[in-house]
Amino acid sequence: MERRDFLKSLGVGAAAIALESLPGASLMDAANNPLLIDDSAEKPLPKNTEKLAFGLPDQEAVVSRPVTAIVIGAGSRGSVYAAYSAQYNRALRIVGVADPNPIRRQQMAQAYGIAPEHQFSDWSEVFRLSPFADAVIIATPDNLHYQPCMRALAAGYDVLLEKPIAQTAKECTDILRQARKYGRIVGVCHVLRYAPYFRALKRVIDEGRVGKILSVQHLEPVRFHHMAHSYVRGNWHSAKDTTPIIIAKACHDLDIVRWLLDKPCKKVSAFGSLDFFTRANEPQGATDRCFDCAAEKQCPFSALKIYEREHKYLYVFDALPKERAAKDAKIREYLRTTDYGRCVFRCKNDQCDHYVCNLEFEDHVTASLQVEALTSYGGRKTRIMGSKADIVGDMQTFTLTDFLTGRKYIWDEDISKLPGYEGHAGGDWGIVKDFVLAVANHDEKYLSSTIDVSVESHVMGFRAEEARLRNKIVKL
Repeated sequence: MERRDFLKSLGVGAAAIALESLPGASLMDAANNPLLIDDSAEKPLPKNTEKLAFGLPDQEAVVSRPVTAIVIGAGSRGSVYAAYSAQYNRALRIVGVADPNPIRRQQMAQAYGIAPEHQFSDWSEVFRLSPFADAVIIATPDNLHYQPCMRALAAGYDVLLEKPIAQTAKECTDILRQARKYGRIVGVCHVLRYAPYFRALKRVIDEGRVGKILSVQHLEPVRFHHMAHSYVRGNWHSAKDTTPIIIAKACHDLDIVRWLLDKPCKKVSAFGSLDFFTRANEPQGATDRCFDCAAEKQCPFSALKIYEREHKYLYVFDALPKERAAKDAKIREYLRTTDYGRCVFRCKNDQCDHYVCNLEFEDHVTASLQVEALTSYGGRKTRIMGSKADIVGDMQTFTLTDFLTGRKYIWDEDISKLPGYEGHAGGDWGIVKDFVLAVANHDEKYLSSTIDVSVESHVMGFRAEEARLRNKIVKL
């Protein structure tokens, strides 16, 4: 039994007693405190079970000289990719930054020693200068992917492009053509492909252990608070202004299904709607902002609960003080003046809060993808049905069961030993490593998510939205 499961079985009271002897420990530490139970020893496997020990990749790209890059968009995603440079500065150097937010721009400039002449308030300013780096990392909002990418390719830069590629299927294929025209590399940030978990899953499939795959079920549980933060209050609240949730959130998942199956998609249908986060479901006494709401204490989506009391998603708020009281005061100021403090039932959101996408691939292989807002848990849940075996996984561990022998094969590597493992189960830094190798060697084969393969899964998403809106089966 895992330590966290043991604690759950004890119950809150017993867990608190167990922690009393630990200096400085609190009940909040119970599920993660490594001193509580020594589980460092390898546990015996159940009978007829074998561990899949593929090992973890080295995250450092070994290159003859550091690849240099300009970060366009110094927010959360841009900062994550740039942080690879702080860990492996012999592989990657950040030499430029563009962001309209002066705080974020200055923070990145200071962190990486970026010269004043290479700090820009607008992305277009980057391309007024002669090229001064090998690559550009584009981590801007969805509606600002297309133009910077097209300009970067024309200027002679290789590009690491945050997903989604662009806002329409045509813009996606435009970028593909532009990359081919100028002979440049575009790596799309389908970071799940680079996570050790999904790489191990792909490996056992490619080794033939599952046999012929007939069907896949894939669940993307968004989590109720993440949905409220990103797709009701936040940057992706509007499908019209950004992209539909099947692209904005689940293009990762469409890409994973396509990658695992390694077959072209032929048909798609989809169903879903915005049913819960609407005015019709607001609690009695609701007001425009959570501060004034009589039901705030009973609302799981309360902005005060999510941001102030639980301190989730604070990266969206700039220049927060370190001292707790001052930090909370600044958070409250943001909640009074930004959409992050609005009632989730009174936002200008239009994203579906539940979505089912059905896909038929070549050879009649079927797949279903569900995107669900109202879950307490995250992590992708995947079931793969093959002719020799099936697989059940949850993005932390998966189990393959052989039909003939009944033997089980388990993958559950501890990725916490991997630098940068926190982001998408290790995929965030995994893609930066492979992008650095691709640029340094002028060879896109180091990347599995090149622009040509990534466009296909995006088109699947755009066609799924077309199928949902038209209530039809759409052929690709």
